[in-house]
Amino acid sequence: MSETIAPKEGISAELQAAEQLGAGLFEPRAAGNYQRQRQMTLGDLLLENRVIFLQGEIYDGNANELVMKLLYLQSENRRKDIHFYINSPGGSVTSTLAIYDTMQMITCPVATYCVGLAASGGSVLLAGGEKGKRFALKHSKVMIHQPHGGVGGQVSDIEIQANEIIKTRETLNEILAGHTGKSSQEILEACDRDNYLTAEEAKEFGLVDDILTKAPGASEEDDD
Repeated sequence: MSETIAPKEGISAELQAAEQLGAGLFEPRAAGNYQRQRQMTLGDLLLENRVIFLQGEIYDGNANELVMKLLYLQSENRRKDIHFYINSPGGSVTSTLAIYDTMQMITCPVATYCVGLAASGGSVLLAGGEKGKRFALKHSKVMIHQPHGGVGGQVSDIEIQANEIIKTRETLNEILAGHTGKSSQEILEACDRDNYLTAEEAKEFGLVDDILTKAPGASEEDDD
């Protein structure tokens, strides 16, 4: 006759059966919390740890989502770091500046990390992180350049659009100058064409403060 095992509180019959078959020990946990974690996405779990991620082109949709996440994390804790990982070729200037302005407005320090590529608007967001907390992973790249866009229509419309591009260029150059310690003229010259920088070159330019080869806070003891 098989031995009857008393049920454990907080563990379903299916999990207990799996445990008896050698699947390993399942520790009880609060039922509500367990159910909540099962329903959470990976993005939700990262957000709980104050980690946000920009992946792909910057446009109104993901910019609005990032702004909401920044504001939410600010409401949760006004002083604790937010960790912002960037892997983006850039995109809409207005969407980029919406994220950037929110980063500057909130009181939480925003640590930025270049993962893969931070190009165009992505480089602006990378440089706009908290001073001393802007990082690039070892083999990542950063690309800076001047904003560009097509113009068309009547002569007066072309003039208006061209002037707007010039104003945008001046704004972005001032932002990069402020975060890198370079002059606006130096930024203008560096951004004259698509300028790809290695992690080390980005550090020398002042776009990041350090190059990461281990996760923040990791130590050699963690490898044991």
